[in-house]
Amino acid sequence: MENPFRSEAAAFRFLLATIGAFALIVIGSAINPWLGLAVALVLSVGAVVLYWRQRGEGPARHRVVAEPHQTRILVVANETVEGAELLTAIQARAPGGAAEVYVVCPALNSKLRHWTSDEDGARGAAQSRLDRSLVRLGDAGLDARGEVGDADPVQAVEDALRVFGADEIVLSTHPEGRSHWLERGVVDAVRERFDVPLTHVVVDLERVS
Repeated sequence: MENPFRSEAAAFRFLLATIGAFALIVIGSAINPWLGLAVALVLSVGAVVLYWRQRGEGPARHRVVAEPHQTRILVVANETVEGAELLTAIQARAPGGAAEVYVVCPALNSKLRHWTSDEDGARGAAQSRLDRSLVRLGDAGLDARGEVGDADPVQAVEDALRVFGADEIVLSTHPEGRSHWLERGVVDAVRERFDVPLTHVVVDLERVS
């Protein structure tokens, strides 16, 4: 079944809006039953129109178009996006730099800040890591660009595939025992949900070089 909400934060905002709408209906009904009915009808029509508009439009993004001969690699990573293991894995799939690389860095956030839609700090940190990663990929001779994605990595992959027809997904995590994504089953969820070959790359940032 398709999830009508893009993220948990969107679902939380919908819940707050529902409570507010219910309160308006109760107040209107207390004044006059017909007024309460009219308020309910207006709010229902507005909710339906907003729902279908959001489904149809989606976020405005730049569509990435690769050259016909190039392999298109979607890279998904957050704290490990600058890891040497990830760079090596990308280079192995792009001999001579003959690939279009699109990096998505989901915005990690605390549960409290996520539910209150306070994502500025998380997105800023993710953007900084993404920028450094793109510079490193460029220095390695790779044609790379990217974006900060949804806090939910599975949702971030879905959003990216809408604008970037990837031939392969490279998903990077911390080692088992230190990776929240592995604990949540993100790798298996991406593999099962999307019909695109997936490579899981483990990056150990605590390893002594």
